[in-house]
Order: sequence, then C-alpha cells, then structure tokens
Amino acid sequence: MGLLDGKIAIITGAASPRGLGKATAKLFAEHGATIVIMDLDADQASAAAKDLPGEGHIGLAGNVVDKAACDAVAKATLDQFGRIDILVNNAGITQPLKLMEIGPDNYDAVTDVSLRGTLYMSQAVIPAMRAQKSGSIVNLSSVSAQRGGGIFGGPHYSAAKAGVLGLTKAMARELAPDNVRSNAICPGFIATDITAGKLTPEMQKTVLDGIPMGRAGEASDVAGCALFLASDLSAYCTGTEVDVNGGSLIH
Repeated sequence: MGLLDGKIAIITGAASPRGLGKATAKLFAEHGATIVIMDLDADQASAAAKDLPGEGHIGLAGNVVDKAACDAVAKATLDQFGRIDILVNNAGITQPLKLMEIGPDNYDAVTDVSLRGTLYMSQAVIPAMRAQKSGSIVNLSSVSAQRGGGIFGGPHYSAAKAGVLGLTKAMARELAPDNVRSNAICPGFIATDITAGKLTPEMQKTVLDGIPMGRAGEASDVAGCALFLASDLSAYCTGTEVDVNGGSLIH
C-alpha cells in the first residue's frame, strides 16, 4: 500500500532532473500517486513525467506567473483525472545578489515565481479541493526566509520565501473549514541544480560548518517531508512550517 494510492498530484517546476520537484514527483509516484508535472517547456515536462515509476503521469507546459496558464493546467488535470488531491508549489528561482544590486527586473523575476506563482497555482486548484472537501497544498519556502538569507539567495529571495510562509498560514486558516490543508517546507542547504557549481570551496565549508549534521541535504530529504505533508499521515497538520535543514536553525 502506498501512502498516496489513487491520489492526483500537481507538482510545479518538476522537470529539472536533480531538482526537489522531480525527487518529490518520483517519491509520490512510488507511493501510488498519479503525477502532473507542470514546467515551462512541454517536452521537458512530458519527458520528466514519462521517467516516473508507474503509469499515467503527464507533463503540462505552463508558467506559474501566468494566471490563465495555472487555470488551464488545473482544468486539464480535472478533465483527465476528475480530481486534484495534492499541489506542490515547487517552482522557484534564486539570484545571489546583494541588497543594493537588486534591480526591478531581479525583484520581479524572483518574487513573481515564488510568491505570485504559489498564489496563482493555489487559486487554480482550490475550487476543486473545496468541492471534494479534501486537499493538501505543500509550499516550498526556505531557511533563508527564517534566518534572513546567508546561504545563497539574495534578500529578495529571502523576502519572497518569507512571503510564502505568510501566504501558507493565511491559506491554511481560510481553507481549514473545507478540510483543505496548507503547509510549508523550509529546506536548508540542498544539493540541487540551482546551487550546483555556484559555491566556492570556502563558501561550501562555511555552509557545512553551520549544519550540525555536517552534510548538505539531498533532494530526497525534502521529498520525504513533502510526502508526509501530502499524505493522511499529516491529516491534523495545517499552517505549519517544517524545517529540513540538518539542524542549521537550532538556537
């Protein structure tokens, strides 16, 4: 028995081979879910879906900052599968800029994908989840929201990811009467394509020195937490933020 048998899950930004979204999609599929991968490129999304264990997964093109595209992905999912049980708002971008280097374009790019995208995709699936009186929304925040950066992303990234925490809790409060849950994951330093090759050995050492477990996280560490929040194991958890950081926020 899988924890997500018969569930339909949309995961945004999940086409990147070593990313958190793909790892989450794989684990969800192993636990019986049917996955809809949403990413910018239709071919990459479809290829990623075909690469998952099991049958019937699909990839759809869509930009999370485009409200009409979000609505279209939700509609296509409902047309094909008849329900939406899980949404993982994973799509995000980061930029290692200092405060005074953040220009309007930088601000728009980073904030739009993480925050506006999370709002738009959630709005797209909520009517279906409310109608079926069940659903789990899992949002990707970051330890940088909690500690004010200091790892990789700039202050605008910290701000966007902190915004995701506020949105997660406000959605949880509003959706709770309909048995729709909203929770956030705050990963620490995870080895993914976003960070690959961007850290000098000195930076790497500084980061690892700040992690009691002494290692970078793996995408699978975040996926396991997402599985818990997506499944009925966390049926009474809503509005929470779960730290996945090897102890780097202990204080």
